[in-house]
Amino acid sequence: MTAVTDQDHTDEHTDEMDHADPSPVEGGSEGTSGNRLPVEDAPDAKDAAEVGDPEDADDHARVPADTSGRTESKASADPANPANPSSPTDPEEATGSWDDGLIARRVNETTAAQQAAAVEIRASRAQAVHAAHHTAQVPAPLAYDGPLRSRLDALRELVGLSRTRLDSGTLAEAGRVLDEAAARRRLSGQHTVVAIAGATGSGKSQLFNSLAGVAISETGVRRPTTAAPIACSWSDGAATLIDRLGIPGRLRRRPLQSAEMEAQLRGLVLVDLPDHDSAAVAHREQVDRVLALVDAVIWVVDPEKYADAILHERYLRPMAGHAEVMFVVLNQIDRLPGEAADQVLDDLRRLLDEDGIALGEYGEPGATVLSLSALTGDGIPELREVLGQFVADRGAAARRISADVDAAAWRLRPVYATGRRTGLSEEARDEFAARLADSVGATAAGEAAERAWLRNANRACGTPWLRLWRWYNDRREPATGRLQVRAQADEEATARQRVEQAVRTVADRASGGLPAPWAQAVREAAVRGAQGLPEALDELATRAGLPVGRPPRPGWWPAAVLAQASMTILQVVGGLWLVGQIIGFMAPNLGVPVLLMVAGIIGGPLVEWSCRLAARGPARRYGLDAERRLREAAAGCGRARVLDPLAAELLRYREVREQYGRVTGAGIGAG
Repeated sequence: MTAVTDQDHTDEHTDEMDHADPSPVEGGSEGTSGNRLPVEDAPDAKDAAEVGDPEDADDHARVPADTSGRTESKASADPANPANPSSPTDPEEATGSWDDGLIARRVNETTAAQQAAAVEIRASRAQAVHAAHHTAQVPAPLAYDGPLRSRLDALRELVGLSRTRLDSGTLAEAGRVLDEAAARRRLSGQHTVVAIAGATGSGKSQLFNSLAGVAISETGVRRPTTAAPIACSWSDGAATLIDRLGIPGRLRRRPLQSAEMEAQLRGLVLVDLPDHDSAAVAHREQVDRVLALVDAVIWVVDPEKYADAILHERYLRPMAGHAEVMFVVLNQIDRLPGEAADQVLDDLRRLLDEDGIALGEYGEPGATVLSLSALTGDGIPELREVLGQFVADRGAAARRISADVDAAAWRLRPVYATGRRTGLSEEARDEFAARLADSVGATAAGEAAERAWLRNANRACGTPWLRLWRWYNDRREPATGRLQVRAQADEEATARQRVEQAVRTVADRASGGLPAPWAQAVREAAVRGAQGLPEALDELATRAGLPVGRPPRPGWWPAAVLAQASMTILQVVGGLWLVGQIIGFMAPNLGVPVLLMVAGIIGGPLVEWSCRLAARGPARRYGLDAERRLREAAAGCGRARVLDPLAAELLRYREVREQYGRVTGAGIGAG
């Protein structure tokens, strides 16, 4: 009979709660509008005190009096209460069976199925009410202004252009900032998430309770007191924001009902964090995780540990760029006598200035520094007023994302900017082309072409007796084939070394002034292009070398040939005339034949000398043209294989440098 009475009483009480005016449940955690009183609980009994998931809300409605698993509620203290499941008169006390621990009441096996069915029905009803209200009041998403959107787009483009050049670890922070910016943008823009962080014993949980107007987070001498983040929302619609922080429904609260307080802090989501210097590693990890997601943070320090190295070196100094979304609160000033509080506050400002944190004084943007006592309430109204203005501005989330972008850009600066002029000058390009031309012997080829042109001119315009003598000497010279082969092999080895040296030199000049990853990419591109370059140059030298056949003849060559032939004929006629006179075939007359022979003997070399002088200009032009063709061929091959890949890498670097300049919002001082 006791069990039946207990069930009837529970169902009757639950029906009364179901007929009450339901309020919107923030992520299934804020309770009802008919009863928006805060939930006071100890950490060990939070499951029984909060109005989390609909099922939890239903269980709490069925047993509203029990908020702690360690202390007796008013119902359990009254043995005459028929709904008291812990009453000594309960005949099922001996069963010793407990339910899931959320409502801390004993049940027997005969009523367990009925209770489970009732819980399921009421949970479905609560979920339907929550879904309908949540659909009707979906907060508007966050909107970034134009400059911030431009910087985020530039950062996204920067990461995309750099993925093939930088390792994933270097780009990890920038990728996280982009992901968090996109995730925050999809969530409510009408709420501001502010975390309260501090060291052990700084009184942050007490400050959290003072702002909420009710004891939500446990305070005490036991350390660590706060084991997990606790969220308190001053208005509806912040469920998705709290979900993003990974705070479960059983750790979500609503502040004490007060029209003035709600109007002042409407849109605030306050999060109490574990101690950042906790001995538990999991607690510190939770602090770091949540701090990376909130819109702003209130650092609570006390007179004893406000200069703690862990706080300044691990948190404040790295977050100096987030000064505009940072509050630094000196708590426990009630422990300081006389003017000691002002002295400690001034010293705290000095330390913050040394950390590089801008202080929001005299209208300047920066961190807000206050002193208060969460125990006595001194300074709490001032903090609430400043915090209310901060939340009403609705700009904390965008400022936090902007500061995150600044921090990510600063970490990436060594891989994008060095402050030195970069690129490949025309002088370096010309020197590279000249080295390649030397490796294929462009100068020697031009000289050889010039000599070939002169030799051809001598053959055409020289005396036949001199050509005959040269032919005889060429026939008498011994063959030197082995020496020629050996010299050719040495020349090829030397040419390959010259090509490799030219590639190394141009790669060093192109990578000069670049950050290490991009300099490495430039050198690798040069090495890839140098593979097969000597063979390609040899092939080009063969195709672009001297043309097959004799060099072209200028227009005056036929006249020179005719003149040289005339001189030869004069010599022959004069000689024959003298021979005819010697043998008596002709009448003696030495003057004419001697004159003819002298004219031919002197005129032949004179014509040859004149033709050689006239041939110097065309021969030189012919040699220079041959050298130019070979140089152009070598330069084209080097440009296609080495310079173009280098230029592509430098162009990619210039693109990422421009994107980096957009991310930082200013020039980076590199040429």
